[in-house]
Amino acid sequence: MGQSDGDGEQQQLQEVQVNHDFFEQHVVVMRHGDRLDNFDLLWASKASRPWDPPLTQDGKDRAFARGRKFRTGRSPVNFPIHRVFVSPFLRCLQTATEVVHGLCAVNDDDLTVTSSNGITIDPSKIKVAVEYGLCEMLNATAVRPENVPKDYDFGFDISKCEAVLPAGTIDHSVEPVDKEIPQWGELPADARIRYCSVIKELADKYPSENLLLVTHGEGVGSSVTAFAENTQVYAADYCGYSHLSRSVFPAEDESFTAGPFKVHIKDGENGLSYCGSSVERDST
Repeated sequence: MGQSDGDGEQQQLQEVQVNHDFFEQHVVVMRHGDRLDNFDLLWASKASRPWDPPLTQDGKDRAFARGRKFRTGRSPVNFPIHRVFVSPFLRCLQTATEVVHGLCAVNDDDLTVTSSNGITIDPSKIKVAVEYGLCEMLNATAVRPENVPKDYDFGFDISKCEAVLPAGTIDHSVEPVDKEIPQWGELPADARIRYCSVIKELADKYPSENLLLVTHGEGVGSSVTAFAENTQVYAADYCGYSHLSRSVFPAEDESFTAGPFKVHIKDGENGLSYCGSSVERDST
């Protein structure tokens, strides 16, 4: 009896595993830092874009510290980050900027310094792109109804978003997975499907690179529940993150086969509150 397509793929996967010819791909999905409107309750009433708050200074410092920990190996993220994809919301753009400063710093010897002020980076170390598919859920659960633009035009423009990011890091050749943000009134279930689809598509698009995706709390939670069976995230701290990994097996024709994503969480480090047992608990 001949092999089915599934049997053939499994045999190919096993043969490549025996040859140890594979790349361990890592994807980190991070929530933005502390948003200003949660601390200055009058900010939105004075803002021209009340739906799009910036970070507080503490939020910027928290994001910079997270990037620095990634770079120095003082966290479970002890692998290089090759690409950063970021939601178009300002708080995420500013978070990505600070994390990149932490990741790419070249004069960061004094670890008592807690902000990116005065830090020089090597922009060649990383590539950054805006991804609309990582944006906030567009519904009244995630965006305060009184702050929504009356015409539901949130006014995101890729070039203006890119202007917030560190000079020299933008990869202008990247085509976003989603060409526009969702329509207002997006259902939570649809947003979760969107986040998971974008994560998978970006990983498949760059199978030989490790990715950092800067998004929103629901995106982080979705990245865990989609790939860890019977696991539920019920809170993500500012700059909290999930860590996904999978084995990627290249073929001679430049295609590849990939194993399933595993979800890694180190309790007390990732900033996630969750229940369930289908995660890899890191101890280092």
